[in-house]
Amino acid sequence: MEIAVIWIPADIEPSEPAVAVCLTHLRRHAYRFKGIIRAPWETVEQRMIDGEVDVVVIADFAHLPPDRSPRIEVATTPASTADEDRPTPGR
Repeated sequence: MEIAVIWIPADIEPSEPAVAVCLTHLRRHAYRFKGIIRAPWETVEQRMIDGEVDVVVIADFAHLPPDRSPRIEVATTPASTADEDRPTPGR
């Protein structure tokens, strides 16, 4: 089971709607929830580099910094499945 965190940028207030969308996404994909991060993006990136996190879930594509790591999932797709969310090599 992959380990996932929710990342909510510090300037997103109120954060509850974003957290709710992300938690639904986590349940739908059966990820092991490690927590919510409200730190700078570099903190999330370092946790991924250190192998502490497999997946970062966000509530809105607009929250992503332009220089992000490639493994990010947006929880706004209502009917997606785990296979649809993952990139396929060669596509």
